[in-house]
Amino acid sequence: MDDPFKAILVSRDEDKKQSVDVVEVTEDDLMDGDVTVRVDATTVNYKDGLAITGKSPVVRHWPMVPGIDLVGTVLKSDSPTFAEGDQVLLNGFGVGETHWGAYAGKARLSANWLIPMPKDITPVQAMGVGTAGYTAMLSIMALEKAGIEPSSGPIVVTGANGGVGSVAIAILAKLGYHVIASTGRPEESDFLKDLGASEIIDRKELSEPGRPLGKERWIGGVDAVGSHTLANVLAQTSYGGAVTACGLAQGFDLPATVMPFILRGISLLGIDSVMQPKEKRVEAWERIASDLDVEKLEKITTVIGFDDIIPTAKSIIEGKVRGRVAVDMSA
Repeated sequence: MDDPFKAILVSRDEDKKQSVDVVEVTEDDLMDGDVTVRVDATTVNYKDGLAITGKSPVVRHWPMVPGIDLVGTVLKSDSPTFAEGDQVLLNGFGVGETHWGAYAGKARLSANWLIPMPKDITPVQAMGVGTAGYTAMLSIMALEKAGIEPSSGPIVVTGANGGVGSVAIAILAKLGYHVIASTGRPEESDFLKDLGASEIIDRKELSEPGRPLGKERWIGGVDAVGSHTLANVLAQTSYGGAVTACGLAQGFDLPATVMPFILRGISLLGIDSVMQPKEKRVEAWERIASDLDVEKLEKITTVIGFDDIIPTAKSIIEGKVRGRVAVDMSA
């Protein structure tokens, strides 16, 4: 008989009232997949916070073990791609939403969702990056593909204290970009400048309804906020610039006009971190290993244990978490 292990289980009753409990499960309880892993490290993303608190309908299969990211060691494999003892990394693919995720001692997954663990980075460091940092790297790669270089002009990063924002600032700065950080926490200015931000602006400059077209302030942007913030970023982007959209912390609406697109020729680039093809995932993680300063990563990462996941998930939704949270499952 398999030894039981702890898991965080999100459930709903007949009245659709959500509950969150720490339970014991076995491998027999896990969902289908061709690779079973021991979960070595995971993280708490904003989406994980939504799943645990029920603030947004993230969970689409009940009951659910949340946790959309993990680094794991292969225990069993029916796939020729991976063998017992391999260390693998997962981001997305509905894990923690429609398929039991990382907040358990073990997970059973599809080999198609996994990539080999990148070299020169530890499991906890990789989860310090997590989906948020991986999304930041995808955003930067998209800006580069659009022709945005350090010499092109400043890059604005919204939600600068969040997971996407903080990693984006650190990577952009290392690559030589002039970074403008937009934050609602001015007391964190020194922290953001230490990451590499050259300028700090108050998010109030962007979060309220604005003009269809404003003064040109930056050549590009990384936006994890949406709504009026994204609309204002677009309205103030210089001719020929590009902005990535990868989040909706303020809202999923976009109260903008076509004017920035047809008068300044700018591009709005959608970033999806969930279903990226394997080649793009591997490329992004290789870039993270080379372009993200590990010392800066450690400055923005708080390491917790399994027992701290639930309270941290609530804190991240309340906007009380700075940077990234990595979960050391052995702690």
